Amino acid sequence: MSDHFEVITIGRISVDVYPEQVGVGLEDVTSFAKFLGGSPTNVAVAAARYGRRSAVITRVGDDPFGRYLRHALKGYDVSDIYVREVSHLPTPVTFCEIFPPDDFPLYFYRAPKAPDLEIYTEELDLDAIRHADIFWATVTGLSQEPSRSATLAALEARGKAGITVLDLDYRPMFWPQPEEATAAVRQALKHVTVAVGNREECEVAVGETEPAAAAAALRESGVDLAVVKQGPRGVLAVDDTGAVEVPPVPVDVINGLGAGDAFGGALCHGLLSGWHTERVMRFANAAGSIVAGQLSCSAAMPTSGVVEAALKEVSGGR
Repeated sequence: MSDHFEVITIGRISVDVYPEQVGVGLEDVTSFAKFLGGSPTNVAVAAARYGRRSAVITRVGDDPFGRYLRHALKGYDVSDIYVREVSHLPTPVTFCEIFPPDDFPLYFYRAPKAPDLEIYTEELDLDAIRHADIFWATVTGLSQEPSRSATLAALEARGKAGITVLDLDYRPMFWPQPEEATAAVRQALKHVTVAVGNREECEVAVGETEPAAAAAALRESGVDLAVVKQGPRGVLAVDDTGAVEVPPVPVDVINGLGAGDAFGGALCHGLLSGWHTERVMRFANAAGSIVAGQLSCSAAMPTSGVVEAALKEVSGGR
């Protein structure tokens, strides 16, 4: 049998290049810092910070940035066994601007094509994917072939075994039109047990932005747990036991880009721990807020002790 991982994610990876000056446009930035990035990659890093055995299925270029990303993964205790090089494509680079508290424009450099979209079905270790406790896929991975077919094949191979998550992660610049994303998402939803997204992503997925309606539509698609992130209103989660809505954890936002990925890694940890839904959501919310209060994403992913301390502080030490 293949190596057993508690969490396997698939999809986007990049070098995130963040300005060290906050509140100015890129044209006026004088220095930058580079980090491991890409949503499913960050989720794997976040899960590893809780001691979960994690791996990411992705592709990088045969270049210095690709070598940097593989080195960074190992540094975060995320296996790179399923990371391969695509010799003819450069490793993606993503720049952002930071205008707290809620404006963080992203600039993706993924031309002519990102290596992480060159994942082929025949390259997948379907045995490892079937046996992982959690398999995490994103909508971005459905945006182009051959990644779309590979992602769907992986989801189908799971057969809804264990916990299979679809991060609705809709990025309009990766799709010719929203309708194509909607069709791909609805294919994928048939094979997953958990769906996670914000209100705008839910609209693309199931045509609903009102949180309760969006959660109901996701549940009707067949998922066991629907998680609708509502920004300053917190998060709504609906499963067989009913609905849970928890408020956000207050934070002075520096960079909100990694909060969703921190939420995702914490969600994985909570689900694997067998916690009740409300505890999972409170823990994931706190993890997201911790990362939102820092510049980096992957490097800022907290440990369980840090998250529990934040929750204790919010509850007044109770």
